[in-house]
Amino acid sequence: MLKKHGKIKKVFILIFAITSISSFCIWQNNDIVATQSDYINSKIPDEFNGFKIVQISDLHNKRFGKNQKNLLQKIEEVSPDIIVITGDLIDRRRYDLDTAIIFIKGAMEIAPIYYVSGNHEAWSNDYKNISQRLLDCGVHILDDEKIKLIKNQAKIEILGLSDPDFLTSGYMEGTDISKLKEHLTHFSDDSIFQILLCHRPELFNLYVDESIDLIFCGHAHGGQFRIPFIGGLVAPDQGLFPKYTSGSHMKNQSTMFVSRGLGNSIIPVRIFNRPEIVVVTLQSQ
Repeated sequence: MLKKHGKIKKVFILIFAITSISSFCIWQNNDIVATQSDYINSKIPDEFNGFKIVQISDLHNKRFGKNQKNLLQKIEEVSPDIIVITGDLIDRRRYDLDTAIIFIKGAMEIAPIYYVSGNHEAWSNDYKNISQRLLDCGVHILDDEKIKLIKNQAKIEILGLSDPDFLTSGYMEGTDISKLKEHLTHFSDDSIFQILLCHRPELFNLYVDESIDLIFCGHAHGGQFRIPFIGGLVAPDQGLFPKYTSGSHMKNQSTMFVSRGLGNSIIPVRIFNRPEIVVVTLQSQ
């Protein structure tokens, strides 16, 4: 009888452990956090003081409620002036453009969207269709382009870089940065406050060399598994214990914000690394 009770106790403990771990993983991968920061720069015109930017990155076809209700509600709560998307709306392994477009249509009702591609768009073999669908929704595509934002005659610029994997073949994660450097050199203008949208945080030194003021990147998925007091475990193109996986990084006059992203790709689970939207409010001195 005692043996039987012992076995039943072990089964209950096992069930409790499995249920607890499963619940934790579901929460970790579905509960979105909004990380808010102020960015101060004397180059920001007074007209753009308080201008709020929401960054979305690495959705990878992830669904957050029916018609992306939970994600859209999170964005709406912070009342952004613009939304910037830094690549990988879709996932090439389980390609589903319609899920991405559902999000885009909802987000467009909140604020204007400015977008650059990621490596998964480059790998999709469908980027012409993707970009056309985004344009049809009213998205500003900034792959190797720039655009001015104007408020009461004051101006700032948003620059965009397409992902370097468009310059490689197959699924190799090549980083031919010659074209990126060429575009940045052409676009860079120290006389005006400039924001850069790009997918790759590991190229931070390239952005610094061109004296870009404010940079938004994704790609690293927060290091996938975040170790307390240490940081991310692994990231594409950075390997183990990567340097650029989340938060802000400053060098010379450049500041880069790295989004932990929203979805997953090869590794289907995040640990201590909840899905994130980044919220940056511009402050002039």
